[in-house]
Amino acid sequence: MRCGVLRLKPRGSVDAPRNLFHMNIQGEPRSPESGFHRVRTIPALRWWIGGLLFASTVINYVDRQTLSLLAPYLKQDYHWTNTDYANLVIAFRVAYAIGQTLNGRLMDRIGTKRGLTLTVLWYSIVSVLTPLARGLYSFMGFRFFLALGESGNWPGATKAVSEWFPRQERGLATALFDSGSSIGGAIAPFIVLWLYFRWGTRPAFVVPGLLGFLWLIVWRRLYQPPQDHPRISAAERQMILADQKEDETPARTAPRWRDLLKLPQTWGTIIARSFTDPVWFFIADWFPIYLVAKGIALKSGLIAVWIPFIAADLGNFFSGWLSGRLIKRGWSVGNARKALVVFGGIGVALLIPTIFTVNLYLLTLLFGLATFSYASFTTIANVLPSDLYGKESVATVSGLSGTGAALGTIVVFELAGHLSDARLATGTHLFDPLMIIAGLIPFVGMILVLLLVRNTKATDEDLVRRI
Repeated sequence: MRCGVLRLKPRGSVDAPRNLFHMNIQGEPRSPESGFHRVRTIPALRWWIGGLLFASTVINYVDRQTLSLLAPYLKQDYHWTNTDYANLVIAFRVAYAIGQTLNGRLMDRIGTKRGLTLTVLWYSIVSVLTPLARGLYSFMGFRFFLALGESGNWPGATKAVSEWFPRQERGLATALFDSGSSIGGAIAPFIVLWLYFRWGTRPAFVVPGLLGFLWLIVWRRLYQPPQDHPRISAAERQMILADQKEDETPARTAPRWRDLLKLPQTWGTIIARSFTDPVWFFIADWFPIYLVAKGIALKSGLIAVWIPFIAADLGNFFSGWLSGRLIKRGWSVGNARKALVVFGGIGVALLIPTIFTVNLYLLTLLFGLATFSYASFTTIANVLPSDLYGKESVATVSGLSGTGAALGTIVVFELAGHLSDARLATGTHLFDPLMIIAGLIPFVGMILVLLLVRNTKATDEDLVRRI
């Protein structure tokens, strides 16, 4: 039974009761829409945010893997050469190179929530429309526009991690969202090939695109910065904001690209991804064709397609967990991160022995160990922007590193197309030169990162954070 109560408000205090209703019993903010009902907090909300970033990366990778998984069949249907396929993939990478830098700046300008909303909406629409392609050039166009949207995932997720996680957890949080790439790559064959063999090309492209729309519904409802979120506990908010306060640099406008590029730390961050990501993208986009060249049927070699992705996933978490643990044990942030860079740079060299075997299980083992090591390196590469830069430029630097990675990937893919077509007569040794290059480049990158990512005069001037 409801009873009416007449409330008299003294003059000058009209807003006082309304403001009280915006606080819960513990004095935590409440949303205006909640009325008189107390808003429940979500325990460990930052990890729910991390899970949402992980889901975005999974969908992103399932979406992009569709073409590479269908490549052996599309090559037959459309009579594409390896060079044609390389140009098709390069169209994606050119747009990805452009989009990483532009989307990084976009995230810093309009914020994480709106930025990721726009990019996910964009690539989901393009993915659904891809079956309209009728040949090489129309496929190239769709892949170009797909990449413009998909390239926003990493700078956006990196910025979200910098907003929601303290520094000792950023490595693990970055590993969480970045592991979505390996999980997405691992489950993509089971989704895409099943759709293709059962219903054909169109559903294989459309269904992954629809997943992005479902993700957007949750994203729009859940994501807000921690200082404004109505469902974060007071303790968690205090912990996150206290850590951010320690990392604060003097307030200033976002630095220009050319000012950032004058810093050795920026170049170290760019190189960390530019010398590792091309190896991963080569494996992700060319591995089915590589297995066929080794004389392994794609259906019987399905284990080899997904095991390296799972190994990469484990490498992500290993790197994020170990670097965070080292920081808690008193290591400096820089030393903790660099220890995993060294591990990864050496481990990826295990790609080189693959040139000596056609055994499916040995190939799977070597690729698994190499991708585990790659992921350990690239997790650090992805977390470096949030370690080194303030909120006004973290996504911008992440985008610059992504552009460098995309440009390096273009070079590798050009080599893959031309070298493989020129070496067709070599049979199972078709990709040997590329495997040697792929094993050595991350090692060179490791050395350069160790030299460039360090405390310098720019650190003393508060242009970058001390690590």
